[in-house]
Amino acid sequence: MSLGRLFKLLLMLLLGGALLAAWLLLGSATRFEEDKFTLLIPSASTYQDVVENIENNRILKYPRVFQLTAQALGYPDRVKPGRYQIESGASITEIIRMLRNGKQAPVNLVIGRWRTRYEAAGKLGRYLEADSTTILQFLHSPDSLQAYGLDSNSVMTVFIQNTHSVLWNTAFPKLFKRLYQEQQKFWTASRKQKAQQLGLSVNEVFTLASIVEEETNKKEDKGKIASVYLNRLRKGMRLGADPTVKFALQDFSLKRIYNKHTQFPSPYNTYMQTGLPPGPICLPSIQTIDAVLDAPSTPYLFFVAKEDFSGYSNFAETYEQHLVYARAYQQALDRLMASRNPTQP
Repeated sequence: MSLGRLFKLLLMLLLGGALLAAWLLLGSATRFEEDKFTLLIPSASTYQDVVENIENNRILKYPRVFQLTAQALGYPDRVKPGRYQIESGASITEIIRMLRNGKQAPVNLVIGRWRTRYEAAGKLGRYLEADSTTILQFLHSPDSLQAYGLDSNSVMTVFIQNTHSVLWNTAFPKLFKRLYQEQQKFWTASRKQKAQQLGLSVNEVFTLASIVEEETNKKEDKGKIASVYLNRLRKGMRLGADPTVKFALQDFSLKRIYNKHTQFPSPYNTYMQTGLPPGPICLPSIQTIDAVLDAPSTPYLFFVAKEDFSGYSNFAETYEQHLVYARAYQQALDRLMASRNPTQP
């Protein structure tokens, strides 16, 4: 073979190698069928942990190329924990740069109508690296809560229904501090003034709003229901709120509250205790909190669901009128139950 031909062959091999390297490094390297894959790298993970994670989940077509490139780009010494979204079709180089630079995909933490600390811990554990047990320990810990002027009953007032963008590996104490700061911003001077005019603290407003939240989904009735409970508080009457009994029993499936239920001893049972419970029975919506703060002045002391099952309530100033509404609802309910369970011939 002539020297010229040998040179051309070597040049072609080098060019082919360069093209292959470029294809391996810059071309599509993913092997999953979905649009994206979420790679979780727990705290204290080593480079080898990441490699095994990628291989076990069969994320890349060429794991060995990933390792060689990662070594060349200095990734083994710069592993950052977090939640990373790998797009389908991403290249080896793109993936390594994302991991090396710690470009995480945030989590949308949705705070809903959670009822208990246990439910809150379970929900939060689905969004975060911290498990539900660790979160629950924090929510129960007097040492953790004392710095915020909270206890295990009032701690739920920190959680305002909202959506927050957070990093998956955020330590829960750090997240709790952020949520507390958001809660402080929520209670503006205007809202605090309205609470003061009602003769309630912000936590008491939150607790009352949690009862209203459990009583109705109807925006039009929330203020009036709040007015009933505010009137009872002013008169020193017991609130007699059915949702507080469910919370006391920790049985949220109850459809009817009977006398045996109202006799259950608990500081949350407002049939037995005067005043508000020691803490909220759920996380109320912002709309409900504002409905309490802006509750109209009414003479009502009683309310019961309307007999048309519309979800709205009949309101009464006297117990006698309340009994009329209550009987109408009860009779309608009995007829409905009878129609669903007709007597067999």
